[in-house]
Formats: sequence, C-alpha cells, structure tokens
Amino acid sequence: MTVPFGGVPLAEHATVYQALADAGFTDAWTAEVAGTDGFTPLTLAAAWEPRLRLGTAIAPVYTRGPGLLAMTAAALAETAPGRFQLGIGASSPVVVGDWNAVDFDRPYARSRDMLRFLRTALAGELVDGDFDTFTIRRFRLERPPAVPPRIMLAALRPGMLRLAAAEADGVILNWLAAGDVATALAETKDAGPAFDVATRIFLVPTEDADFARTVGRRLITAYLTVPAYAAFHRWLGRAEILAPMWRAWEAGDRKGALAAIPDSLVDELIVHGSPAECRARVQAYADAGVTIPVMALTPTPALQKGGLPALLNLITTLSPPTPPR
Repeated sequence: MTVPFGGVPLAEHATVYQALADAGFTDAWTAEVAGTDGFTPLTLAAAWEPRLRLGTAIAPVYTRGPGLLAMTAAALAETAPGRFQLGIGASSPVVVGDWNAVDFDRPYARSRDMLRFLRTALAGELVDGDFDTFTIRRFRLERPPAVPPRIMLAALRPGMLRLAAAEADGVILNWLAAGDVATALAETKDAGPAFDVATRIFLVPTEDADFARTVGRRLITAYLTVPAYAAFHRWLGRAEILAPMWRAWEAGDRKGALAAIPDSLVDELIVHGSPAECRARVQAYADAGVTIPVMALTPTPALQKGGLPALLNLITTLSPPTPPR
C-alpha cells in the first residue's frame, strides 16, 4: 500500500500501519512528489509496525546529492534491517527542475551513475572517482548498514528496463495496465531469479463508475502529458488513442483533453469498483509477473466523509480473503 494517506496526520499513522499489517498487507511504499518526503513515513512505519516491509517509489536521483541519499538510505536500512528496499529513479522535469531547482539533464546517465554509486557506498566501501554525471571524492559511510537495502530502479522504456535488469535488484514500473506488464518485462528477461518487479496501481475504491472515471481522467492528463510517460505509452502502442488528448492539451484546451480520453482507457489504467473487483484487478498484475503490486488509494466521497474509521474499514475489505483451512 502507498503511504501516507491523505487526511490522516503522520502522527496518527500508527493505527493505519497496524491495520495494514493486521489485514495481511506486506509492504508500505512511499512516493516523493510534493507531499511528504519519501523517508519520514517509512521511518515511522519502521518504528511502529515491524511486520511491514518498506520501500521508496521513488527517491529521485537529482534532488539529493549522492552522499546524502546514501546516508538517508543507510539510516533507514539500519532502522529496519532487512525490511527496506530503496527505489530510485529520474522523476520528472517538474519535480526536479521546477520545484527543486536542479537541471533535469541526462536522466539515464544520472540514474545509472547513482545506482552504481549507491551500490558501492551502501556496502561500506570507499567511493573515490569520476562518474559521467558527477564526481565523488573519498566518500565512505560512517554507519554502513549491516544489511544493505535492495536497490530498485524505476524504468519505463527499453534502455532503463535493461539497466535495471543488469544492475539493480528489481524494477519499478508505473502507469501501465496489467496487459502491458509482459511488454515491459520482455526487456528484463536477463535479470536474475530474485529480481523484483513493483508497480504502483492507482485505485479508486468506489462502484460509482462516473466518479472513478472523472478522477481517472484527471490523473491521466496530469501524468501522460509528461514527456517520459507520453513516450512510454507510444512505445506501448497507445499513440492513436492518446493523440486527441495530447493535441487538446498542447493547445491549452484542458476540458477538451479530459473529454478526449475514452472510458475504455480509464478502465485499463485505473482500478475501480467494489473491494472485491479491485482485489481481482490488482491480482491480474500479480498474475502478469508483478511481485510487488502497490495500491495507491485515491480519495472518494465515502472516504472523505467517513475519515479514519472508513479508511480502516476499507483496508480490511481490500485485503486478500483468508484461505480456507
């Protein structure tokens, strides 16, 4: 499950983490956009709920210096030995450039270099030398973790997917349908047997299809107009179906862009329906080869009205049914 949850203060998340673990959820994963940072909610989860594995999806490779990212990851790995997975990725020009005042330059090379640096640094080794996108002089962690975290790389298209397969412990996918998983994983066929595959799955837990599709259209225009995601969906074969949305968006016609997205596309990319229907849709990702399907709840009127009790109830109803004995 993606944490933290909107409308619940971080200080009150102990109850939420316990509910997730009680319901059978195995992992708590964070994002890092413009809400909380990716590490604070996981540090709280490490202290409050030792049953949960923890992961970042993703910590951007630009917004912290290499040494600081290594120190932050090492501290969380020390706090939750063997339970933390460090997911890194390029992020986007908006997050990196517009919001963090860093040049979004050569994302493939920066991701590769940070992956290689972190692998060495988190093993407690001295790093001293030139990478293509930065230079490190005599850096060594003072507190290397006894159990270094597995490092996962966010990837969309073939080059980054192959890099993940060759050098990372797993890959993090995003914004794809269950039917697209095979296309992405065809590029990681050379990965080792312990290679993990995570993906964030946007979930609108309501049987009001009109509401869910309205939310889904807003999410699609927010993400699939970003150049990297637009290129990803062209690669997946959606150029024709998305072209009207892209044309309207580029013309400044936001309403037209929303209207150009067909229901069928929303239903492919956004999980919605009853808890049982949502569970079945998430299971389809697992059946396609995703080893860590990460739900990301989008607020609904019922959740907003019901507050924390409604969220805790939903967590229980979204959990897999207990198998018969």
